[in-house]
Amino acid sequence: MRTNKIAYILIVLIAIIIVNILGNAVYKRFDLTKDGRYTLSETTKTIIYKADSPLIIDIFLEGDLPSEFKLLQTETKQLIEEFQAINPLIKVNYINPLADEDNRDRVISELTRSGLEPYVNSKKVSGKITQELLFPWGFASYQGRTVKIPLFKKSITEDLQTQVASSIQQLEYNFADAFNQITKEKSKSIAILKGNGQLRDIYIADFLQTVKPYYNLAQFTLDSVATNPKKTLNDLKQYDLIISAKPSEAFSENEKLVLDQYTMSGGKSIWLTESIIMDKDSLYNEKGTSVSVGKELNLTDFFFQYGVRINQNLVKDLYSAPIPLAIGEGSNTQFQPVQWQYSPLATSDLKHPISDNIDLVKFDFASQIDTLKNTIKKTVLLQSSERTKLEGPLKNISLSSVTQQPDTENYNQGKQNLAVLLEGEFNSVYKNRVLPFDIDNYIEKSVPTKMVVISDGDVIKNEVSRNRPLQLGFERITGRTYGNKEFLLNTVNYLLDDSGLINIRAKSVEVAFLDSEKIEASKGTWQLVNIALPLLLLGLFGLLFNFLRKRKYAR
Repeated sequence: MRTNKIAYILIVLIAIIIVNILGNAVYKRFDLTKDGRYTLSETTKTIIYKADSPLIIDIFLEGDLPSEFKLLQTETKQLIEEFQAINPLIKVNYINPLADEDNRDRVISELTRSGLEPYVNSKKVSGKITQELLFPWGFASYQGRTVKIPLFKKSITEDLQTQVASSIQQLEYNFADAFNQITKEKSKSIAILKGNGQLRDIYIADFLQTVKPYYNLAQFTLDSVATNPKKTLNDLKQYDLIISAKPSEAFSENEKLVLDQYTMSGGKSIWLTESIIMDKDSLYNEKGTSVSVGKELNLTDFFFQYGVRINQNLVKDLYSAPIPLAIGEGSNTQFQPVQWQYSPLATSDLKHPISDNIDLVKFDFASQIDTLKNTIKKTVLLQSSERTKLEGPLKNISLSSVTQQPDTENYNQGKQNLAVLLEGEFNSVYKNRVLPFDIDNYIEKSVPTKMVVISDGDVIKNEVSRNRPLQLGFERITGRTYGNKEFLLNTVNYLLDDSGLINIRAKSVEVAFLDSEKIEASKGTWQLVNIALPLLLLGLFGLLFNFLRKRKYAR
């Protein structure tokens, strides 16, 4: 009998050991969420697999957090667990940067200098307004390279819950993007076109700084086309993407042929151009007025052949950004933001990786884009609001007009296209035409390629203060930051991304929140229920117990 018990115990122990061995050998995680939020994309997995030495993640979203940020914290931790399940070389440190009260100010200053902008969360509790300082950021470090990871996506138009929901939707992309930056060597090159009056470097400095971690950058001038167009074309073909930021001087036919054949060879391009020359800075004079002038850049047939037309007009929109206007006299003068219909705030209803889940993009003196019928696929990336009015050239534009109430009935021309993506096999602009210069291996039809046309060069232009560039999309007077930088970075990544990373941005995640207003309104009721109900039940139980006891022993 004793021998049987020992044998039984040994069998159980051996079975437990075998189950553990099989459990470690056959490891599987299951994602039971409806939206598959914990199922990583193949692109993310590929990037994570590349890490063959420790990849360290520092997360600063710790401490006493509001409920919305606790959800963001939980989602972040669960996502990192998925990363670690794929590659155990991924290590994580969860840090509360404000835990040390003695060094709080120094830590805040250091993190801010590192580019980690704090989030100030204001909330009303029991009639009192309190403010909490949070750092919803992280760092990823790999082989001596470090990059910051945004965990929270701030928006000027959404409430906190919607902002957190958008942030959760972008978590996988933000982490995968950061890992890709530090584990992958740069392989693509971008040429910033010069020589046709494009914006000076100081006005595109923040954009260049933004794309620099991803791609090799260089300036490229078309001046040499006049003397040696063939060499210029061959040199241009070495780049994967060209960007022309607000050209103001016409392109020659030789230059256009070089650009056309670059596109025919599969080169990608971003054109930030406009058909009416007007600049906000030109309004800051004694009279506060300027005249809008049509500008012919000799690109009409160029874009027409590819499938778009930038019209000679300006889009005025009731849904627009403010302009700083001096109010008062002498030492009492102050700059106040006043609504400015020439600065449309553009967005998109489409679920496209470039424009999905980004903040409003600010334009200044934008023109309308028409799409034309041909074989090229066209995707409207950004549009104005419905409440628009189109204005032709040679109009006297005055700052004083902002003080006048606009006639809203005239703003009835519907949504206007402001940024269009072109994809497909392009026909050459010079097909069935005499070429401006002899060229070897002239190409009439391109291989599949892409192009983005934006009807305002100011979309890429950052403000300058004290001869230093400010953040792209940031407005000093209002303190708002628009989505220009994210839109342009997404555009570049979409045109050049051959790994599918940009498509992770389109992943949809459904996030459910508790209604904080209802919680606050019914807090007293539920507190009473939680306190009184247990006491009531206990009292009833006591009465019932005594009743049954007396009934039993009363006989």
